[in-house]
Amino acid sequence: MEAFLISTGVVAIAEIGDKTQLLAILLATRFRRPWPIVAGIFAATIANHLLAASVGTLIANWLGDDAMRWILGVGFVAMGLWALVPDKVDEDETRARGGMGAFMTTLIAFFLVEMGDKTQVATVALAARFDDLLLVTMGTTFGMMLANVPAVFLGEVVTRVVPLGVVRAVAAAILIAVGAFTLIFGIQAV
Repeated sequence: MEAFLISTGVVAIAEIGDKTQLLAILLATRFRRPWPIVAGIFAATIANHLLAASVGTLIANWLGDDAMRWILGVGFVAMGLWALVPDKVDEDETRARGGMGAFMTTLIAFFLVEMGDKTQVATVALAARFDDLLLVTMGTTFGMMLANVPAVFLGEVVTRVVPLGVVRAVAAAILIAVGAFTLIFGIQAV
């Protein structure tokens, strides 16, 4: 259960202000059909994070605890710093492909946008840490849904009330703190 809860929290925090949230808002305003968009986000995230978690569990079998401690600690600090960099949604990745509806457009766009993204990197690291493919994939997927479903339904309104820079700064501080905690106290404490 620890793998699920930590994976959920880390990805939900890392996803705040990320380009996939911007993509969710863009798709919601374009299609005005929230449920197919939510379903597309879910399907794309499961596929993407299952792939990333598979890589993470393979890495865990090759590395020792000390190496994992440094990789995870530095990785979380790097994700925190990365969270401070504003994301831009690439027009080519979000443009509706001829005749595809909200679900397929969302599925393809989210899968592509997540490739190499900080939440995918976090999923690799978490799977390496916990060596539990199923719970990490479930947790990171749930974290993505916690961050992106509200963006689909409320995103445009929220971004007018709370400055995105403030949201990014808070998310960055949390990720950097997790990285520092890992470096100081080791991976067993996370």
